[in-house]
Amino acid sequence: MALVKFIFITIMVLWLIRMLIRLILPMLFNNLASKMQSQATGQQQQQRRQKPEGSISIDYMPPKPDQSKTDKLGDFVDYEEIK
Repeated sequence: MALVKFIFITIMVLWLIRMLIRLILPMLFNNLASKMQSQATGQQQQQRRQKPEGSISIDYMPPKPDQSKTDKLGDFVDYEEIK
């Protein structure tokens, strides 16, 4: 009898969880989608305000190589091979 009671309670809990998920998840996804959409429009408006038309902006500048490393290598001398 305890096994039947356990199975019945388990089925009821799983059914309740399923119903709650069906109600809650769509609301969460709609809320998340609206937040992402508002962020995207906010960023788009911010980018339009910052850059006047025709201006150039550089997002990344690679680091310049150190000149001190090449100085430590020594002088380069051209040579011809003699046979």
